[in-house]
Amino acid sequence: MKTKPENDTELHDKINRETGRVKWRELERHFASGSVVWVAGALDLIDVALRIAHDDRDSITRWMTDGRMAKVSDEQARAWMETDATLWASVVSPFVLVQEEKQQVH
Repeated sequence: MKTKPENDTELHDKINRETGRVKWRELERHFASGSVVWVAGALDLIDVALRIAHDDRDSITRWMTDGRMAKVSDEQARAWMETDATLWASVVSPFVLVQEEKQQVH
């Protein structure tokens, strides 16, 4: 890509508009094909999607090594299915990035 991820406001805004809440059951077929990637709550889902779109291998490798990003495990999928979980999701083909909803502090 021609710009740095942090300077690509047009793509950032597009990803932000296309990111939304979705029930796990709607993602199960994508999980079966191995394309669902979990993103830790400590990371900004939009920023991760933007960096994947820009093929920022350094950031992606660091997050995977640190355990802050990984393909969804069978255990995660089972837990989300059992609780009928709603997740934030963003598509960066061929991946669907998911993140648990952050808990509200009262």
